[in-house]
Amino acid sequence: MFKRVLIANRGEIAVRIIRACRELGIETVAVYSTADSESMHTEIADIKICIGPPQVTKSYLNISNIISAAKITKSDAIHPGYGFLAENSLFAKECEKNEIIFIGPGYELMDIAGNKSMAIEVMKKNKIPVIPGYDKGLDDPGFAVRTARKIGYPVIIKASFGGGGKGMRIAADDKDIKTLLPLAKSEAKNAFGNDHVYLEKYILHPRHIEFQIIADNHGNVFSPGLRECSIQRRHQKVIEEAPPVNISRKTVELMEATVLKAAKVLNYQNLGTFEFLLDSKENFYFIEINTRLQVEHPVTEMTTGIDLVKEQIKISSGNDISDIRKNYFSVKTNPDRQRASGHAIEFRINAEDPENDFMPSPGKIDYIHLPGGPGVRFDTFIQCGSTILPYYDSLIGKLIIWGRDRNESLNRALGALKEFKIEGIKTTIPFHLKILGNKNFNEGNFSTSFISDENIL
Repeated sequence: MFKRVLIANRGEIAVRIIRACRELGIETVAVYSTADSESMHTEIADIKICIGPPQVTKSYLNISNIISAAKITKSDAIHPGYGFLAENSLFAKECEKNEIIFIGPGYELMDIAGNKSMAIEVMKKNKIPVIPGYDKGLDDPGFAVRTARKIGYPVIIKASFGGGGKGMRIAADDKDIKTLLPLAKSEAKNAFGNDHVYLEKYILHPRHIEFQIIADNHGNVFSPGLRECSIQRRHQKVIEEAPPVNISRKTVELMEATVLKAAKVLNYQNLGTFEFLLDSKENFYFIEINTRLQVEHPVTEMTTGIDLVKEQIKISSGNDISDIRKNYFSVKTNPDRQRASGHAIEFRINAEDPENDFMPSPGKIDYIHLPGGPGVRFDTFIQCGSTILPYYDSLIGKLIIWGRDRNESLNRALGALKEFKIEGIKTTIPFHLKILGNKNFNEGNFSTSFISDENIL
């Protein structure tokens, strides 16, 4: 096991990783920008080291500074969290060159999975269903228009080297392509350092379903379950659940078999997430692989009892997953059925003003009251007196609720959100309460266009 791990991240995920390391008896190193010098992750780590000014390009995206910090602190490994450098294969390669373990898949796999166009090609070759599209890259608007016509409108322009809704635009006609293509490329360049984009057929009213996988370095791989990620705003996930509702067991089993096949084809190692769109007839289409820990990982943890962050670390240190797999599957009754229990739902709490087009709401937190009770968890880095900075993502925490079934988890969520108080900044808590008051949401009747369809603003 590692002696010391550097966390190349900030905010709630840095805190989450530090706590996992602590349980494993591993010392932690927190890196921080000058603006983050008093952030919670720097307070609870064993060692802290400044890596630059507030701008992410000069701090949390500065590979040389982070590698230097790891060498100065004699860290055995680096955990990238999510966002920033988590899916940057160059960073993973630099870690290897400097004899530092990168906690995640190797850079060769990241080069394939991180390039969505390349990942789609691999899926096609292995007869895994993908959305019709063109994945060779688009530079000329005229060619893009002709390509979109062949695919059939509407189409979606997507960044090849990123996610989270960045570099993504929906085009309904030729005019949209000409207008939106340069915008998507520019946004992709600014967010991911690469302006490569591709086209896909836009499926109307799909659901967004993803499978978590765990794979070690010894050829073992399994999936501890799937998640519902359809509640989105501007292609950004807002609420996630495990397990999804209103999907047939036959479809779940077929999707799971597809995921495991794909993971073995890729010789996947460490944690990963395979994402799909599911149409109204339960046809499913591969869209991407995330070679990192997902923001929504807690809903899987709450329904399975598996600490995914600790498993990441243990796999990277050389452990196999035979014990966790054995404990997870019910060997007495049916060895092929999973032991997931109950229902979990996660609400992303952002420092944004829902009444003002979700504008970021940085500032000082004057008062905070956190909800509690059975099945209530809040992953965060904030406390009374914390300052939410304007330089970084607006996510300030994740409220995760577990119940014996979906109805109980929704009832608990309603109580928890009503109890939750934050003063000094605006948050998305009122927005989540509106969603919980929606009949279709409560009945599990939704798609990725739910928020706009139901006019929940």
